[in-house]
Amino acid sequence: MMKNLTKSLLMGVSLLASTAAIAEEYNRVSFNSEVKSEITNDEIRASLTKTAQASAARDIANELNRSVNAALQIAKRYPEVTVTTGRQNTYPRYDNKNKLIGFTGSVTLDLKSQNFEKASQLIADLQETMVMDNLSFGVSQKLRDSEEKRLQLEAIQRFSDEAKTISHAFGASDYKIVNVNLGGSNSYYPRPIMAMSSMKTLSDGVEAQNFEAGNTTLTYNANGTIELIK
Repeated sequence: MMKNLTKSLLMGVSLLASTAAIAEEYNRVSFNSEVKSEITNDEIRASLTKTAQASAARDIANELNRSVNAALQIAKRYPEVTVTTGRQNTYPRYDNKNKLIGFTGSVTLDLKSQNFEKASQLIADLQETMVMDNLSFGVSQKLRDSEEKRLQLEAIQRFSDEAKTISHAFGASDYKIVNVNLGGSNSYYPRPIMAMSSMKTLSDGVEAQNFEAGNTTLTYNANGTIELIK
């Protein structure tokens, strides 16, 4: 009998604790505060590719190496542009009888700069021997970090203001934060919009394009739960 009484008491205590927890949950409100900032893209990124074919793999390697070395020499004239070697691959080619007839290879150079004019001139120079593979604009890491720090403070302030508004709307005298999560959206590089102004022409070469970089919208969120104090 004593054992049954103890069991009943424990069940009662557990039920009271669960009821109190549920009652406490009823005073909790979850919501999301979001802030946005539209900023002008300040960085250009581009990829240019050189493709070659030959009967022997070593001939492909030699041609691609010569092309890359020449391109890097040209790039040295533009210290404002960061140039790195990207992907490189070589694969065999076969005829309709599955006989090896040669090789195809390609190599890519990746460009990044905040100086649009110099980057455009370098791209034009490299397009004498290489093909444009990709071109995009976005926000530089330095500018993004700076803007996200500002947005973080703005999101926290907005979360705090909305928490006060919500607590007053529910007739609470105050609130306390149960949890809050902070985070910004990933930035992306939208496709470029070509400028309508005239092109700058290089002597006996490829025309250098003018660009309108457009804008990128950065988003920062503060989402969490508050407990109303009545």
